[in-house]
Amino acid sequence: MAWEIQSDRPVYIQLIDHIKKQIASGVYKAGDKFPVVRDLAIEAEVNPNTMQKALSELEREKLLYSKRTTGRFVTDDTQLLEDLKKNIAYNEVSKFLNNMAELGFSVDQTYNLLREVTDKNGKGKKSI
Repeated sequence: MAWEIQSDRPVYIQLIDHIKKQIASGVYKAGDKFPVVRDLAIEAEVNPNTMQKALSELEREKLLYSKRTTGRFVTDDTQLLEDLKKNIAYNEVSKFLNNMAELGFSVDQTYNLLREVTDKNGKGKKSI
């Protein structure tokens, strides 16, 4: 996942959202050692202090934790990780439904269109 920083929201919030998606999608799994602040800041092309602020917030949310001499790790709490994944998915679906409503589609029309696209592209595929 590429880091896509926009000017519409605070950078550290975007970093938090990006990292949450990486965790939810399995880029970083439960118990994995997390990269150090400087490496992440270089990769995302942001100030290390901004990255530190984002990581501190993720620790506050219990998605990451620190071990004093060995660094940061992704939580081992698999229920928390499942909840994270579900919340992200819920928000994405809500945005999609709102966008479809703005285009004038009803929920039933949207559902039918999803079925049509899914059938056309093959059921069971990971991505459409």
